[in-house]
Amino acid sequence: MDHPSSATSSVYLYFLAVIAAVGGFLFGFDLSIVSGAELFMAGHFELTPESRGFTVGCAVLGCMMGPPLVGMGLSDWLGRKKVLMIMALLFGVSAIGTALPRTIFEFNVFRIVGGIGVGVASIVSPMYIAEIAPAKIRGRLVVVNQLAIVSGSLFSALVAYALTPDVSGIAASECWRWMFATECIPVIVLLLGLILLPESPRWLVQKGRREEAQRVLAKVGGAEYAQRELQEISAAMAEETGSLRELALPGIRIALFVAVTLAILQQFTGVSSLMFFTPRVFQMAGFESESMAILQSAIMFAWNLGFTGLALVLVDRLGRRPLLIFGCVAMGVGLFLLGMCFHFKITGYWILAPLFIAVAAFNVSIAPLTWLIMSEIFPNRIRSKAMAIASMAIWTAAYLGAQAFPVIVDVMRNRYGSPAGTFWIYSLVCVFTVFFAWTMVNETKGKSLEEIGRSWMKQ
Repeated sequence: MDHPSSATSSVYLYFLAVIAAVGGFLFGFDLSIVSGAELFMAGHFELTPESRGFTVGCAVLGCMMGPPLVGMGLSDWLGRKKVLMIMALLFGVSAIGTALPRTIFEFNVFRIVGGIGVGVASIVSPMYIAEIAPAKIRGRLVVVNQLAIVSGSLFSALVAYALTPDVSGIAASECWRWMFATECIPVIVLLLGLILLPESPRWLVQKGRREEAQRVLAKVGGAEYAQRELQEISAAMAEETGSLRELALPGIRIALFVAVTLAILQQFTGVSSLMFFTPRVFQMAGFESESMAILQSAIMFAWNLGFTGLALVLVDRLGRRPLLIFGCVAMGVGLFLLGMCFHFKITGYWILAPLFIAVAAFNVSIAPLTWLIMSEIFPNRIRSKAMAIASMAIWTAAYLGAQAFPVIVDVMRNRYGSPAGTFWIYSLVCVFTVFFAWTMVNETKGKSLEEIGRSWMKQ
């Protein structure tokens, strides 16, 4: 029996997952709030299209800095819990700094600080949840983190809408400051919640603190479960060295290739880049006022939340691989149709249908599954190092995507009269992603982390 022994332990597991996932909430909020705020910042700081692209995407530079901190041993040295606390403090500093900048340079510096927090959160939150969760419900518990990311994005859109001059009466030159300042609220919630969080049992075993690990596992699934898990974890770690050299083993190289390629494809399928510029896309679609564009964004983020919730329900029933393949097919269709709408100059609410199809498919498949698969497929002692490399790939691709999106749209408009080609390119990437998932992604549903890690070690 590889699941919690009672309803009480299940509630406790979800409680732990929700606390750890507040890091994911801040991840989503921090990256998304700028999409509404930049509509007002652009005039305040007199941003050009190029500088606007950097201002929107510069947080991703920080995201690229976060994984090396984890990969160089920060989470293995301090533990998952302490690194989550450091992450929360980075978000707090960023919230205050981006609310009170005098120049766009100061703003960008604090956005990068927040990005470092996002980069750390992107690894440690799902890794902590995966390491504490029993195999049978690990998928849905890790997807709780993705649910929190999307919730953060939705909350950011609602906050941005509520603080627009049309709705709040706050001057356009000041409303964006309040948008960033509201991030302090979830930061405080996370810091308080982390007090109640136990350390990862797998990290405790790695440090030789078996009795503490057994107490945590017993609280998760009962005494019998704790004893069995402790033996399996200890046996698996005895086969591992945890050195960087282990990443060069043939099977681990394949696992790393799968994780890195999925990471890049998650960003290059285009939906993630769309999220950075959602209000702008709605303005292109005919919703010209800032408040209406932001409101449509909030509706779309609510849609995202619903389909991420669907992923939570399906991931441990259908499995990772079928969900990934089906979702990428649907995403490719939605993006192709979105390009057709722009090509034939269809605007207004008609354009929402293909956009919502693409976004729904993204959130039910590759968005949560990339992080889930990354947190599952590596052996215990090298998990943080391998996840750091894959996360670096995600954030590098995200930065390039955020920088490229407005440029590609501009080129397509000037050369072909509409941005349609942008979405057709993304649709082709989805086709390749389906082929990659079909040929390279193995199913991990229902398997323990030790079983999965051992399977790669033996290849």
